[in-house]
Amino acid sequence: MRTITLTGNKRLQLEDLERAGALPRQIMDAAQAIVDDVRARGDEAIREYCLRFDGACPDHFRVPDELVQASLDMVDPEFLASLRLAERQIRSFHEREREQSWFTTREDGTILGVKVTPLPSVAVYVPGGRAQYPSTVLMDTIPAKVAGVPRVIMVTPPQRDGSLSAYTLAAAALAGVDEVYAVGGAQAIGAVAYGTGSIPKVAKVVGPGNAYVAAAKRYVSGDIGIDMVAGPSEVCVLADETADPAIVAADLMAQAEHDPLATCYLVTCAPELPVLVEEAIEALVSQSPREEITRTSLADKGVIVAASTLDAAIDAVNLIAPEHLELHCADAFSLLGQIENAGAIFVGPWSSEPLGDYVAGPNHTLPTGGTALFSNPLGVYDFQKKSSVISYTRAGLKTDGPAVQTLAQAEGLWAHALSVGMRLKLADGQERFDDPISACNGAMRTAWPRTLDKPGIPRLNDEGGC
Repeated sequence: MRTITLTGNKRLQLEDLERAGALPRQIMDAAQAIVDDVRARGDEAIREYCLRFDGACPDHFRVPDELVQASLDMVDPEFLASLRLAERQIRSFHEREREQSWFTTREDGTILGVKVTPLPSVAVYVPGGRAQYPSTVLMDTIPAKVAGVPRVIMVTPPQRDGSLSAYTLAAAALAGVDEVYAVGGAQAIGAVAYGTGSIPKVAKVVGPGNAYVAAAKRYVSGDIGIDMVAGPSEVCVLADETADPAIVAADLMAQAEHDPLATCYLVTCAPELPVLVEEAIEALVSQSPREEITRTSLADKGVIVAASTLDAAIDAVNLIAPEHLELHCADAFSLLGQIENAGAIFVGPWSSEPLGDYVAGPNHTLPTGGTALFSNPLGVYDFQKKSSVISYTRAGLKTDGPAVQTLAQAEGLWAHALSVGMRLKLADGQERFDDPISACNGAMRTAWPRTLDKPGIPRLNDEGGC
């Protein structure tokens, strides 16, 4: 792993991290071409891309509901019991995130509030092919259902033999997916963004995928909603001298085995720890059936930040803004208030990050690539929309109307001032406006355009003062 040493007053800089940043232009171009083709040719284009990229294309994209339900009997009992545990705990956690409409009434009777409405439809993208992710089905579907979304569809690529994993379908059955479609890749994103003959258009698409899926989501964003443009997965372990090097090594490897592009950070103020952790990795990685992927990830993307103090180490963590953060420190909970940027925080030595991946309850769809600086984990709030509600009374209008006219006239918006002024006349007793021209008479508080006393604009001197 690459080591960055912070000595004295040196602080970690963004350029030190060497993050890849935006999606490559060639991937964006390829994804856009696929989406445009699907938008133009619908199911015909979908079939061509399925055969080209997946090696198989079903006769019908929609998976029969009976097959989805039957999958519960196809998986082994231990897996099903574990899946049910995860489903219960994920649902229980997300139930606490549900937001309700609210209203407040002023003394003059004016009612203000927020109306919360679930999205009408959502597509959950679940990676497939060589890997299966039933946990992603639960994490992305359950908050949508808790939010009250009436139609949740799932899109997932078929395996090379044209089948779908019974494990993935069992998760869909438990989570309450309404429809399953055997299609993946950028073509699936195009299908749910614009609709085809057999695949419906939805209001929003969520879920992880490869770089082409991420590029397609970015391209369709604005035509439909997306959750985020997710990059490779990442973990940051903040550790002091109390950390167990072998546990830290296992936790870094747990992230590295996802993908050669997965990024692992060890941030520590314990001088001896980096060497001990690397020795433990070397001892453990040869035992892994995913040794090659794990080694590549740690060698190419692994970073050790050696800080001189714990405060400097915490500053580095906040700059990294990791997807997953583990706190392997004495009295770890006391550090929580200093952590500003992280998708999910695992506090203390017993809180293994894979617990959050599967059964703890909080969502494992998290902001990557430093976007935890401004983004949230996927949650119920991602599947609800809000409308402001404004209902004035006569008394409320008479209180606030003059200020609206003054501000509208200052901005040169004549009809804004007229709209309020006409209502003020009605509030003062006029019954109706039989002559539109008469509406203007007395509707403006001052002559138009209003002459405003404009203070001089301060000029900045060379030193930045006025």
